[in-house]
Amino acid sequence: MSVNIKINNAVKKFGENTVISDISVDIKDKELFTLLGPSGCGKTTLLRMIAGFNTIEGGEFYFNEKKINDMEVSHRNIGMVFQNYAIFPHYSVRQNVEFGLRNRKLDKAVVTEEADKFLKLMQIYEYRDRKPEQLSGGQQQRVALARALVIKPDVLLMDEPLSNLDAKLRLEMRQVIRDVQKEVGITTVYVTHDQEEAMAISDRIAVMDFGVIQHIGTPQEIYHRPSNTFVATFIGRTNFVDAHYLANKKLVEVGEYNFKVDNISLEKNNDVILSVRPEDFLFHEEAKTSLKGVIKDSFFLGLNTHQLVELQHNKQLVEVIRESSLENELPIGEKISLSIKGHKVNLFSKDSKENLVKRS
Repeated sequence: MSVNIKINNAVKKFGENTVISDISVDIKDKELFTLLGPSGCGKTTLLRMIAGFNTIEGGEFYFNEKKINDMEVSHRNIGMVFQNYAIFPHYSVRQNVEFGLRNRKLDKAVVTEEADKFLKLMQIYEYRDRKPEQLSGGQQQRVALARALVIKPDVLLMDEPLSNLDAKLRLEMRQVIRDVQKEVGITTVYVTHDQEEAMAISDRIAVMDFGVIQHIGTPQEIYHRPSNTFVATFIGRTNFVDAHYLANKKLVEVGEYNFKVDNISLEKNNDVILSVRPEDFLFHEEAKTSLKGVIKDSFFLGLNTHQLVELQHNKQLVEVIRESSLENELPIGEKISLSIKGHKVNLFSKDSKENLVKRS
């Protein structure tokens, strides 16, 4: 059985230092929910509060309708997967997977049957008699995941589970985690500082900074309509450009160039921060309404080429992505004209840094 996790006004202090400040979040049954943020933002601390490894200085934690603030760790029925695998080196793969079942004093036949099922699910059955030292990092992480799931926990907690793997294994294992989580149907809270990893596996993401949740939403919502400038820079890449908003015409002015942006919660003319993703610039032939610039540097990355462009009107550098092509290469020093996809941009307040574009 999986559960809905509800957290109301959580507070965590270490001495006089408050590291979690009044966090509330509702994690849905069977959801893969990711806590994402830079090192020291409080994401692992919040995970450990759910697990029962950290004390709770304020707020309420629930599994369904059951309050768990003072519940013993052993009674919470959680599975845990750590960054360093935490599997027993002197046990075989099978013995590691069976460990939790044996602790529950289950019948030997049941232990064998359940362990076999998850050894096969995690595609490590053929390694069942090997010791962890004979396995690759990805295989060891599969063992850790099988051991966490075989006890049929109500909640699966994962703390930076892929950070010790190389790039290729990370890609492989994040797909494994996503597939197994959906097949088993278990509420999962996943901690990472890797935004691409979070975007790839999550149903929803909570972006954290300094012990505060800055934005909760689907990967698409957070990428396209970030709640503030911190989220805009932490999720993906963006360019911040000084601009002016003309409320009566719903136009954004960047130097002499302007374009229309609808759905703005701003009723007066105002200076704003324009946020443009690198892929939301368009190259085109010289035109009166274009944003003029000069290519200062170029980085070929296979499918796409990333170019640094100095804007003519204020000498600001912006990053622009265009599809790579032998026929249409633009050299450093080339003068170019850009336009902007107005329906894709975000505008932020100069003072609060909050997004002024309404979420649809």
